[in-house]
Amino acid sequence: MADTLSETHPPERSAGHVDVLIVGAGLSGIGAAWWLKHKCPGKSFAILEQRDSIGGTWDLFRYPGIRSDSDMYTLGYAFRPWTEAKAIADGPSILKYVRDTAREADIDRHIRFRHKVISARWDSPTARWTVTAETDGRRVTLTASFMMMCSGYYRYEAGFAPTFEGQEHFRGRIVHPQNWTADIDHAGKNVVVIGSGATAVTLVPEMAKTAKHVTMLQRSPTYIVSRPAEDRMANWLRKWMPSKMAYATVRWRNVLMGAWFYNTARKKPEKTREMITKMAAKALGPDFDVKTHLTPRYNPWDQRVCLIPDGDLFVSLKASTSSIVTDQIERFTETGLKLKSGKELPADLVVTATGLDLLFLGGMKVSVDGAEINMADQLTYKGMMYSGVPNLVSVFGYTNASWTLKADLTCEYACRLLNHMDANGMTSATPRNTDPDITTEPWLDFTSGYVQRSISVFPKQGSKLPWKLNQNYMRDIKLLRKGRLDDGVLRFERAGAKTKEVA
Repeated sequence: MADTLSETHPPERSAGHVDVLIVGAGLSGIGAAWWLKHKCPGKSFAILEQRDSIGGTWDLFRYPGIRSDSDMYTLGYAFRPWTEAKAIADGPSILKYVRDTAREADIDRHIRFRHKVISARWDSPTARWTVTAETDGRRVTLTASFMMMCSGYYRYEAGFAPTFEGQEHFRGRIVHPQNWTADIDHAGKNVVVIGSGATAVTLVPEMAKTAKHVTMLQRSPTYIVSRPAEDRMANWLRKWMPSKMAYATVRWRNVLMGAWFYNTARKKPEKTREMITKMAAKALGPDFDVKTHLTPRYNPWDQRVCLIPDGDLFVSLKASTSSIVTDQIERFTETGLKLKSGKELPADLVVTATGLDLLFLGGMKVSVDGAEINMADQLTYKGMMYSGVPNLVSVFGYTNASWTLKADLTCEYACRLLNHMDANGMTSATPRNTDPDITTEPWLDFTSGYVQRSISVFPKQGSKLPWKLNQNYMRDIKLLRKGRLDDGVLRFERAGAKTKEVA
């Protein structure tokens, strides 16, 4: 597939060749670059970043209270200890951690900012990707032998913002958290936050510190679990152990605890539901209607469980600086929102924490030997490569655990693969499914609205390994760090030669 240029674009300019091209300079992209430098030191690489700064999500989101919804002992890199006191960290602290990692590893100089990747075209005779990117109003091309996609899973330009009847008549301001700007003032105002996910439960207690009142308006409840913002064990261990040893100890404890909680929730959903709602009821007291506002209709981990540090949302609700209303919007009015129950909510500011707009591979078009690839038709191999697509790895995290646990394993695997190919004189590796018994399943088994809206454009997973996602860190260590590369599914080739499976 040739990338057609419009008349408004000047001719493409060549920007050279690299062994490995990384797309995205966020948490995953900086991690990928670190692994390459340390495991494949002879490889040249570049990072293309569509924005003008390092950090990805942690640079993009600026809304009040922005923080992680995972502990930093598992969201942090395996190779770089998190040493701050808070385990549930705020956005600026995480951004500093990512940027410090890039600076200390001398990764900064490899980043080309304001480069939005448009397309990637694979050519088998030369075993190269030709990548087209837009930068400063022009298009440039570069070639790469291997690609690592670290662009995340959602559209950076805007989040999902449904249109509500009558919103054009609202005299206040409507804003999506993804587009938060410094001029948005909520002090002394009535605020309505539409949504009940991780962003909403972060916004509400933070804004309630200075707002007149904050209402979290939800169509249905979400499971919410409180956890200490600081990890006492971690802070104690750092006093007596080297930081790397303390970090690794706490990391493994948290991995095992998280796996236990997830497995218990899936095997004993009613028991887990009861445990979560009882904890909420204990924190909020007998006057709060936990059954209506904090007891979802679905089972735990059918959607992601929301984490709140030190029970901050519960503290705010109990102090009546915030409230939860479970209802549906009929329409906006000039001064607020009218609900289907007939109730009206006054509002000066409405925050639509209504989720993300998912985008696969950052919207990049992919073609192999002149044929455009519909990625929705492909099977995902080991959760990172795609059937029929050579030399391309995507970095995605877990839905039931911290993102970086899987990201680190993926980057390790990519480095193993690159070194294996070099050692055997191979120039490409392509997953190919020849098993007629493999059936397809959705890429993610999640009922969240933001997933269901866009899952059809994502690749599929298969009914068994290596095409099925584990969503399990321990199993992925065995599969990705210890497993064979020449598994009979990943096919290796040398440019100009016939397909060969390396023994």
